[in-house]
Amino acid sequence: MVTEITEGVKVSVETIYQPEYSNPANEHFMFAYKVNIENLTEFSVQLLNRHWLIFDSNGAHREVDGEGVVGQQPVIEPGDNHEYVSGCNLKTDIGSMKGHYEMKRVVDEERFHVNIPEFYLIAPYKLN
Repeated sequence: MVTEITEGVKVSVETIYQPEYSNPANEHFMFAYKVNIENLTEFSVQLLNRHWLIFDSNGAHREVDGEGVVGQQPVIEPGDNHEYVSGCNLKTDIGSMKGHYEMKRVVDEERFHVNIPEFYLIAPYKLN
């Protein structure tokens, strides 16, 4: 698990290889990742948008932008957290992701970015 705190918001990410949805012979490797976003500030914050940089070990990369996470733009109260699970497919058995969330403080609508720490997507058999 990797963790980073930006502007009082803690983001932790855990990854899981999905062999049942992968097909290595066709260069299709599926990974799930679980993200926990914890509000350590004294203000309510809302997650508005996401920006991902996704890298395959063959040198390919792509960017993904969108509203919220898994169809939600959650408001996270002080001391609370929001957790979600999503997925990413790669053409190789090793890759990485990183990015940021655009968030706003509810009280004054000030927008800010929260880093998503870089995490690795690695098929378990590559670790032997």
